[in-house]
Amino acid sequence: MKLSARNQIKGEIVSLTTGALNTEIVLELSSGLQIVSIITNSSAQALGLKVGLEAVAIIKASNVMIGIEE
Repeated sequence: MKLSARNQIKGEIVSLTTGALNTEIVLELSSGLQIVSIITNSSAQALGLKVGLEAVAIIKASNVMIGIEE
């Protein structure tokens, strides 16, 4: 798979939570950090996602917000 997005982060799916319309996927990186994504149930099924599967988080965003506690 070749994509124009440069932010491609490999990890392992450690959790899937299926709701009425969407599925929440938790991807754990080798560092132990986790990335959470929400996609449609039909997309999760089409990809055959399951716990233990290696997957890639592909991040394509024009803006990333940063905040601090005051």
